[in-house]
Amino acid sequence: MTSFHTSFILGFHGCDEDTAVDLLNGKPFRQSSEDFDWLGSGAYFWEGDPGRALEWAIEKQNRGSYKKAAVVGAVIDLGNCLDLTVRENLDLLSDAYRSFEAARVKAGLALPVNKDVKGSKEGDKLLRYLDCAVIRHLHENIEDEVRKARDSGTSPLIQPFDTVRGLFVEGENVYPGGGFYQKTHTQIAVRSETRIIGVFRPRNLQSAEEPIGPS
Repeated sequence: MTSFHTSFILGFHGCDEDTAVDLLNGKPFRQSSEDFDWLGSGAYFWEGDPGRALEWAIEKQNRGSYKKAAVVGAVIDLGNCLDLTVRENLDLLSDAYRSFEAARVKAGLALPVNKDVKGSKEGDKLLRYLDCAVIRHLHENIEDEVRKARDSGTSPLIQPFDTVRGLFVEGENVYPGGGFYQKTHTQIAVRSETRIIGVFRPRNLQSAEEPIGPS
């Protein structure tokens, strides 16, 4: 993690109400391990945006995946963070891609491909198969280096990452011809549960779909 980034952030996790109650009562967050996860495996949070977390949960509710949409807030210590808004970490990711590509070629396998979801904006590529695979490969390479260093009695040059952070441009233009998009957001994937310092229920939560103020 770059030393110039603030370590503590507020993250917001969209979920079902029953899950929210469990989390507030101390149950660990579920570690997502889907092959299309945007930042690889981890517990996912929207950084600083409870409204966006609620919108996502409402979408799940409307599809029948959740009975009642809810949001849980968390105080997160990013720790050793693979922050993909920082140049040095993007260089690290680029190296991981080249290593991953070489391994796939050697094994005679095609590279995974990011894909659009039917009904979403074309080009958003909500199924991030390639990105997920490259990030997983990076984590695996680091863990291998740590094991080798431990076996040889030396200190590893890099430590495993506790969290992953990424900025994503998504959705339609906020206004015609502009460079801002309605669903742009920052996501956090927490790989180490100990980095979640505390949880809370956000107050006065309102999604962008709901009217603001009295009617």
